[in-house]
Parts: sequence; C-alpha cells; structure tokens
Amino acid sequence: MARPRLRHRDSELSQWVYAGPSSIHGTGLFARREIPAGSYIGTYWGPEAKRNGPYVLWVSEDADEEHWIGRSGRNLLRYLNHSADCNAEFDGFDLYALRDIRAGEEITFYYGDEFHQSL
Repeated sequence: MARPRLRHRDSELSQWVYAGPSSIHGTGLFARREIPAGSYIGTYWGPEAKRNGPYVLWVSEDADEEHWIGRSGRNLLRYLNHSADCNAEFDGFDLYALRDIRAGEEITFYYGDEFHQSL
C-alpha cells in the first residue's frame, strides 16, 4: 500500500478534523466529515520531546523503552483524548481510523495500559 501524502499542518488537517469541547476531557478532536475505516487521518507533528508533559506522544517500534521517541504536539492531533473503546490508532506518528468514524464524532485513541490502569 502506498503511503498517503503527509498531512500534518493544521490547514491540511482542518479539512478532516476540528477541535472542540469534549465530554471526555477538556478539548477533544472531532471528525469534520465521515472517515472510513483504515483511512489515514494525519501525522502527529512537533519537536522532539526530551521528557513527558502535556501533548507529548511517545512511540516505539518495539517494547524496549530505550528506543521510545517523543514528539511535543503542535498540530490539531494534540487534542486527541483517551478511550478504551477508541476509534483510531497510531502507526508510528501516523493516525488511522480503526472503524468508520461519523462526522461530528470525537476521535480517540488508547493511551496505553499504564494510563488505563491509573483511571
């Protein structure tokens, strides 16, 4: 499968998503239009993070914590909230729809077992 054209600027993302008040937590990310399952939504973009903090996303190709890479989110994807019943997931820093997402529906992803167990 060919990699989609990188979508990371807010001007590009805003055709697909928007930020608004969330019933989950603070500000959330919502689908501007229907997003079919498997669709590339966008890329989490920002400078490399040296430590954890608000809007930092950590990814790793394997379970070895020494190889985690963090980005401090600077685009609309920073407003993604957690859900155990999420509708999107990251492949690296690229976000994809796990199932069909309706226009106006909040887009969520699973933050990980450590976060989920702390709830």
